[in-house]
Amino acid sequence: MSNENINNYEIATLGGGCFWCLEAIYVDLQGVEKVVSGYAGGEQDNPTYQEVSRGTTGHAEVVQIHFDPAVIRYEDLLRIFYTIHDPTTLNRQGADIGPQYRSLILYHDETQHRSAEKITQEVSAAKIWPDPIVTQVEPFKDFFIAEDYHQEYFKRNPNQGYCQVVIAPKVVKFRKSYAHLLKV
Repeated sequence: MSNENINNYEIATLGGGCFWCLEAIYVDLQGVEKVVSGYAGGEQDNPTYQEVSRGTTGHAEVVQIHFDPAVIRYEDLLRIFYTIHDPTTLNRQGADIGPQYRSLILYHDETQHRSAEKITQEVSAAKIWPDPIVTQVEPFKDFFIAEDYHQEYFKRNPNQGYCQVVIAPKVVKFRKSYAHLLKV
């Protein structure tokens, strides 16, 4: 998939555990045009969910956020990123264990790279998390869109168990903390 800007939108590619959680949060932000769940950071072309879930392809579950930088800045997306998942656990988010759930920022250009390094240092210095941040910051290579049933998962399955127990509390906390950035 191309990472070219469309209609002045930029793309951020982030992995913070389950892509369902990230998508459910970022889709609510002003300036976000769309959020797509997928796989990145691995070596295999066109991996499937089953292959990525085994943890052997090198891919992480990620989201691509198409956003208008005139409305919301990349750095703000990263600050939110560091508050909606635990960036201090290597290859793990809660009960989800394996490299496919690692904390990951895939930058699309040198400006995003500098921003990722800056915000990571900022969050680390602020001691928001008691343990050191282990988020990987790497250049973007490829993105593979996840299967259709993963797209808008929380929106389409709000009563599913994982959505009720894991995603819904994160979304509620996010909406309270970032109410000023939410779409009307």
